[in-house]
Amino acid sequence: MSYALITDQPIDEDAVKAAVQSDTAGAVVLFHGIIRNHDGGQAVNSLDYSHHPEAQAFLEKILAEEEVSTGLRLAAVHRVGALTIGDAALVAASAAAHRREAFEAIENLVERIKAEVPIWKRQHFTSGSSEWVGL
Repeated sequence: MSYALITDQPIDEDAVKAAVQSDTAGAVVLFHGIIRNHDGGQAVNSLDYSHHPEAQAFLEKILAEEEVSTGLRLAAVHRVGALTIGDAALVAASAAAHRREAFEAIENLVERIKAEVPIWKRQHFTSGSSEWVGL
């Protein structure tokens, strides 16, 4: 069973890693999507993530599908709410016997999460303006 979670609490990165580790895994790849201080040439102060009530179900579905297609153990947690520079917004993990499979799986998983899970980002700039991203 995959570990998928949408939360408004700081992400427990150790729990994400532990969800995929096994004696058969020679490679564990962790992805940390971190809030950075700039975007599109503007200085960013903070972000707010909003989500659809069914975002958890979307995330669970993606993880289940990717685990079936890859045969690997996967995990992902996406944070919502107010985040500041340096906070982790998305932590995902894959485990495989070899590194290539683990890296490929994490890249595919993260791309699907960004494209398919209904989570929306509002950036707050140091200039005082803000914008929604991806709407």
